Amino acid sequence: MNSDFPMLKIDLKEIVKARGMKIPGPVVSLIERIIHQDELNEILRVSDPKEGADFSDSVYEYLNLSLEVRGLENVPAEGRFVFASNHPLGGLDGIGLVKVLGRKYGDENIRVLVNDMLMNVEPLRKVFLPINKFGAQGREATKAINEAYASDKQIVMFPAGLVSRLHPDGAIRDLDWQKSFVAKAIESGRKIIPIRFEGLNRRRFYRLAKWRQRLGIKFNIEQIFLPAEVCASRGKAFSITFLPPVDPEALRDSGMTLPQIAAAIRASIYT
Repeated sequence: MNSDFPMLKIDLKEIVKARGMKIPGPVVSLIERIIHQDELNEILRVSDPKEGADFSDSVYEYLNLSLEVRGLENVPAEGRFVFASNHPLGGLDGIGLVKVLGRKYGDENIRVLVNDMLMNVEPLRKVFLPINKFGAQGREATKAINEAYASDKQIVMFPAGLVSRLHPDGAIRDLDWQKSFVAKAIESGRKIIPIRFEGLNRRRFYRLAKWRQRLGIKFNIEQIFLPAEVCASRGKAFSITFLPPVDPEALRDSGMTLPQIAAAIRASIYT
């Protein structure tokens, strides 16, 4: 640990203050317990000063997680790609992708599109690109994302935009994938490499999301519980499968619309 720098830590009270949110102190304290803030800070402590893929390795080691990687032959050493993954976990899947692709290409050559709240995970800030849709920050985020697509960096994203949900047939799958990742891939001349990440949060997380929807509550309550799912994952086994690259330009030329291409790529990871 480098003693010249302050210890990295998550401080929800400071985050709330910085974002100008008016939340009563007792509620903030309750959320700190819900998200397991102390345990998350312990992960940061034992990982300090690691960043990027090194930090991701440390998280997996701390939680005693195993990660099987398949289909690496489908990931060329050279070229510019959009890596599009399903999103069953909402935390450790993204960290797992940084772990694998950061080793493959180097942290400096990957950019992961994430919810702007995740920029508070400072050891991953260099590989994260925030998606912020509002105001001046939204314009800055859009500019940074466009610059990343125009660069030689690999783009990693979760086209569903949300963590996977429990479906009526009992399966846990992503919601529909947004067509924008296809449009951006075509615009920037990139092929798309679909990724199937296999792993699950506790069943209660997905049930909570289902009940929240049934009750008509728009606020994404379940997102608050995602950090707790990270801490509860200790000892689990996950896997990543890279599918062969897809040329979205060729599919569009064949007559498929952008939503159809997005749906077809999504379907390919569940077959």
